[in-house]
Amino acid sequence: MSEFVQVRSYLLELQQRIVAALHRIDGQPFIEDGWTRDPGGRLEGDGLTRLIENGGLIERGGVNFSHVRGRVLPPSATQHRPDLAGAPFEALGVSLVLHPHNPFVPTVHMNVRMFAALPEGRPPVVWFGGGMDLTPYYGFERDCQHFHRVCEQALAPHGDALYPRFKQWCDEYFFLKHRDEPRGIGGIFFDDLSRSDEEGGFEAAFATMRAVGDAFLPAYLPIVERRQGYAYGERERDFQAYRRGRYVEFNLVFDRGTLFGLQSGGRTESILMSMPPQARWAYAWSPEDGTPEARLYSDFLRPRDWAHETATHLWL
Repeated sequence: MSEFVQVRSYLLELQQRIVAALHRIDGQPFIEDGWTRDPGGRLEGDGLTRLIENGGLIERGGVNFSHVRGRVLPPSATQHRPDLAGAPFEALGVSLVLHPHNPFVPTVHMNVRMFAALPEGRPPVVWFGGGMDLTPYYGFERDCQHFHRVCEQALAPHGDALYPRFKQWCDEYFFLKHRDEPRGIGGIFFDDLSRSDEEGGFEAAFATMRAVGDAFLPAYLPIVERRQGYAYGERERDFQAYRRGRYVEFNLVFDRGTLFGLQSGGRTESILMSMPPQARWAYAWSPEDGTPEARLYSDFLRPRDWAHETATHLWL
């Protein structure tokens, strides 16, 4: 499919652009690990894993590209499309997760991807997915508002209904059901974007995916620049590790990207790159009332209309 050539070219350029910007702000280069999967196995294709550990800003992070083909779509990919169960597939995307050292700098995730199911005797079924979400450990209204406003502005040219739809989708998806709490303050998420010919077809859907990918740096870097100089100590690092435990729980139990990679026979090292370097769990613990840690739960880990709020603490 010629569409894959266009999407692959964009994704590789996006990966390079993001890595270059992060290198400038962190100071440490990313490790590059190119890989291929030989034809004949469960999965074939190639990718480029780009990883940083113990950098100046980022404790662990990765910006990964992959382009794979498989004989059978795994259950995580056909959860909402049972008619495609058993079909061969082709998929490519860029996925990133950044875990900064400083607890005042939030963890961030972004992913953009294209899938094609190739059922025998039927036309290919193509769809896009992706999004980005922010996971702060210490909440700042200004940061949350900025992140959501950039997301809204990026989607606006592609339809006024997309941001509220994708925001709600994100709030519902990045939710730990067994904890009854969100993973963070959300962002945007979409998992099955395809456009009919009347709506612009492939080009319109691809343009929406590009808008999300292109919005990542302006959404996240201003937050990093504001917070990376904040002083922190053992208390803040301890709380960061505790909240990172929630991140691990979500990724291993609920995240469809992680499950897709593992179920399809993907490259385990690249898939689990999203795990934080340090995390901890505590039995029946909760923060003391009135503390900044408690405010994360009361004020930030709940759905809010961030993009349309008026900041109450602009100096923060």
